[in-house]
Parts: sequence; structure tokens; C-alpha cells
Amino acid sequence: METETPLGPPVHTRPRELDPSVGDHPGPPIVEPAPDGFAAEFAARFGPTNPVRVFILALITGWAFLVTFMVFLGLLLIHVILDIGGLREADEDLIQWLEDNRSPGLEDASWVGSTLAGGHVIPAVIGISLVVLLIMRKWLLAAFVALVVALESATYRATSLVVERERPDVERLEGLPVDASYPSGHTAASIALYGGILLLLASRIQSTAFRIVALLVGIAIPLFVGWARMYRGMHHLSDVGAGMLMGLGAVAIMVFAARASRAAAYRRDAETTT
Repeated sequence: METETPLGPPVHTRPRELDPSVGDHPGPPIVEPAPDGFAAEFAARFGPTNPVRVFILALITGWAFLVTFMVFLGLLLIHVILDIGGLREADEDLIQWLEDNRSPGLEDASWVGSTLAGGHVIPAVIGISLVVLLIMRKWLLAAFVALVVALESATYRATSLVVERERPDVERLEGLPVDASYPSGHTAASIALYGGILLLLASRIQSTAFRIVALLVGIAIPLFVGWARMYRGMHHLSDVGAGMLMGLGAVAIMVFAARASRAAAYRRDAETTT
């Protein structure tokens, strides 16, 4: 069939289901670009037939935007918002209350929550996911899972270097730098990885029941991790909220990069058949 490409004359393309570039089982709809969407326009402008270049440029641009947003939010939060109506005291009092009500059982639960988004479990989940996706030859989805946490982590590192905030003034159960409270990297990582995987699965699996379960799990995990980080005295509630925004931002950027990359791949394959 004949379609109008974003840049140039009409070219002949094959129906998606017959396009060998996507195989017999195309990717989740969440990573499919809209014909006239922003991702397709981005691909047309910066690499209409080069999906790798488009993917990398989308990631770098998105990372720069997310860092800028998180730094601005952090400075606004710490120097303006928390000074309104006793919010700073409330932020501190909540963590103090959690410390005053600690118990061995809850400390163990908080360890589980922190470990779920920590430096051992996250790489293991990424590794297992990559093995499965590479066996299935889902290259773009493998890149999504591998890079979404890297994007979140790079954003956290850059943000925490600019925005310094002391951790809560309580007994902390972990020995991390005391001036890196904002934002909560564990909370962000839990959304980026687990939320990203659940989003891909919910997009692919056409089941209302599964999507409801995925939504509930996708909400429960970050809440559990965020509570654990506060319980252990590592972050304020405002840090956890900022971490959630950062994790959602990382997922959104990865979805955009995947869509832009596929838009470039579709145009490349269309031009090779003309």
C-alpha cells in the first residue's frame, strides 16, 4: 500500500503483519509509534532511516530533560515549598515517628523492601529478563529493560550532585552518604524496572484481569519500597515522592525512545522495498 512519509514522497510499505522486521509477533502496542505522533516526527527529523541513532538521541535528550526537571524540582522543594505551612517539620516528624515505632519484624520487612530495589536484586531481575528477551529475539524490548534503570540511575547521580539534602536526622539503618537524600533512587528504580516490565506485559497481554493485577502490583511495589526507605531513615516522604516522579519519567523516556526507534525502522524497511 502507499503511504505518505514524514519527509519525502510516498513510498510503498507492506502491512505490519507481513513486515519481517517485526516478525510474526510484533512488540507490545505501548512501543508502537503513532503515524503522526511526536515520536515519528522526532525520528523523521533526526534519523529517518537510522533506528539506532534515533534511539540514542532520544535517550540523551530525554535524560537531559529529566535531570533538568529533577534539579529544578529539588531546588524548589527544598528552598521554597517545604518552608510553606510547616511542611518541613511534617516531613521530618513522619520519619521520627517511624523511628520511634520500629520493631524487629518491621525492620526485617523494611530490609526486604530496600533489597527489592537494591544493588543485588535489580541486576538479577535485569539479567533474567534479558536472557528471556534475547532468546525470544526481542532486541528493542531487551534494550528497554537494560537501559531504563541505567537512565534512572544516571538521572539520580546527576541530580544528587547538584541538589544536596541531608538525610533525616534519625538513626539510619544503612551507611550511605548523608547528603544524598533527594531523591529516593530505590523508589525510582522500583518504578523504572518493575513498572516498566509490567507496562510492557500489560500492553502485550490482552486480559483485563491481568492488567488490573499488573496495575496493583505496579503501585504496591514502589509504595512498599518507599515506605522501607523512610522506615530505615534514609529518605523523607518528599524524597520518595520525587523518586516516584523520576521513575515514571525514566519509563516515559524509554517508551518514547522505543517508539521513535521503531518509526525509523519502519521507514527504513519501507524504503528498501521501493
